[in-house]
Amino acid sequence: MKNRVVITGLGIVSPNGVGVEAFHSAIRYGKSGIRHFPELEELNFSCQIAAKPEVSEEQKRKYFTDLQLRNFNSSGILYGVMAGMEALEDAGIETAGKNDEPLWDLGIIFGTGTSGTAKFREAIYLLDSGKVKRLGSTTVAQTMASGISAYLGGMIGAGNQVTTNSSACATGTEAILMGYDLIASGKARQMLCGSCSDDGPVVWGGFDAMKVLTWKHNQDPEHGSRPMSTTASGFVPGSGAGALMLESLTSAQERGAKIYAEVLGGNVNNGGQRQQGSMTAPNSIAVKRCIKTALEVSGVEGHEIDYINGHLTATVKDPTEIRNWSEALGRKGADFPYVNSLKGMIGHGLAASGSMELVAAVLQLHHGFIFPNSNCEDLHPEISAIADRSRIPIQTVSHPLKTIAKASFGFGDVNACVIFRQNSI
Repeated sequence: MKNRVVITGLGIVSPNGVGVEAFHSAIRYGKSGIRHFPELEELNFSCQIAAKPEVSEEQKRKYFTDLQLRNFNSSGILYGVMAGMEALEDAGIETAGKNDEPLWDLGIIFGTGTSGTAKFREAIYLLDSGKVKRLGSTTVAQTMASGISAYLGGMIGAGNQVTTNSSACATGTEAILMGYDLIASGKARQMLCGSCSDDGPVVWGGFDAMKVLTWKHNQDPEHGSRPMSTTASGFVPGSGAGALMLESLTSAQERGAKIYAEVLGGNVNNGGQRQQGSMTAPNSIAVKRCIKTALEVSGVEGHEIDYINGHLTATVKDPTEIRNWSEALGRKGADFPYVNSLKGMIGHGLAASGSMELVAAVLQLHHGFIFPNSNCEDLHPEISAIADRSRIPIQTVSHPLKTIAKASFGFGDVNACVIFRQNSI
């Protein structure tokens, strides 16, 4: 018998809202976090708009001392720590005291794509200048891939598995499923799971060079990210972090914890970069297999899915994604589930995208609404031929949700899908 797994805490550092309360309000009302960055214009980027969280000094100092911040230069770790600690606090779980034993039943799986790129850049400059002794004692911790989980592990006193995963844009969704497996199998009682991403030209430059970013909206940032739209012209780069506290149902009930939703299960697979799949394009056969397997292991039928939180990046692959969902679920037209994409408001957060979108999905499930699809007034004709316009709302819809799906698809042809159910316990 598997342990049942529930969500008892949420945390978010997003371009359109720092903290769950601000983020909840932002997505409900369609607030954009995308803006023009003069730095990108000066560097001759084709895409000069992006999305990054606006974090105040006061917010930073809630989790870091002045001494820590003096040599701190890792935006992804900053966002991840803030989101992770908020999820812990939201769940009502206290950190271990410095002289206490570690929290043996609490672990962390917090992913990232890159870590400390700005710190790397600073280190290279110092090394090239022959100033190796000025690198500082925290350079390694800020630039190692597992820096985010290590920082969180030390702040919390986590004693179970503490690690970092990395699967491109599927990282956050994969982290949730990894944490779910540990709790379901009895190897942990509580797992803090999420993902984060650095921001800035070093991270975003490669995508600009690939010509997958939009270049048509530099003077109109809020309308630049257009998932499922006929006039979509590429994604807007973003950053941030999302976190979810997963817990066994037994543990949550023993503590009298608030429960947002139950995690029913999910699946991770790979298209092998075969057939129509490649490093950057998904193999649709694998995508549909991932969704169907997620449903199967969750004990859910395709007709039970009320809502889909899509990956939907505002590229030419959006119609393909909707087609894959339709075929995997056996649903189309007015029978297609509600679907939306957070990227219309905050761009594509890369490794952080899955976790930020998971927080948005759980908030909608918990509060019974579907946030608007920003900039999707001109729905792509290939999508409208599959799903009824009413299922892709451009205004907020109040609607009770019971069972929902979230999927992420990343470079390397990796796929992840997770199924949630409204708390009826």
